[in-house]
Amino acid sequence: MQPQTTKRNPESTRERIIDAALSIFSRKGYHDTKLDEIAEESHTSKGSIYFHFPNKERLFLALVDQFADLLERRIIEAIEQEEQGMLRVRAALEACLETFARYRRPAKILLVQAVGLGNIFEKKRLEVNDHFTNLIQKYLDEAVVVGDIEPVDTEVVATAWMGAIYGVIIRWVYTGEPNRERILSSLLPLLLKSVGYDN
Repeated sequence: MQPQTTKRNPESTRERIIDAALSIFSRKGYHDTKLDEIAEESHTSKGSIYFHFPNKERLFLALVDQFADLLERRIIEAIEQEEQGMLRVRAALEACLETFARYRRPAKILLVQAVGLGNIFEKKRLEVNDHFTNLIQKYLDEAVVVGDIEPVDTEVVATAWMGAIYGVIIRWVYTGEPNRERILSSLLPLLLKSVGYDN
């Protein structure tokens, strides 16, 4: 009788590694995290980690990408429920703030730990930031086209909005304040009023 063999699922292993890395990075920080700890928590080996990620840096960047993908999915799901125009802009902002609020640990990794870790991390952080700025700009442009708001420099507005969101969220990640309800009830109307939309 042949011994039973278990099929390995590389994608499942990769997800376990990422989940373990998220847990340990958020507890100990990037520099104090050892790959041995990630291997132990993910019930894999260092060899498995190196199979999926050439080094700790790439594993960290994969976490940033994973959170950015989640954030974008949540935004797109939210705007698909709305008509073109400022309702989509509002839905995108709400989804962005709600996602950061719900996923505080990955948000902390993305917004806090990536700062000061060198050029490759800063480049990734700016890439993610620019991507979401462009997404906001796209929906602001649509709002101008359909006549929901007067023509504005949507590139500057989107950049300013991202700066405001980043500033409030990073404080919340550090301190827990202002809480999610205050952010949604204060920041959202402020951003919308800045382009003359008061609904």
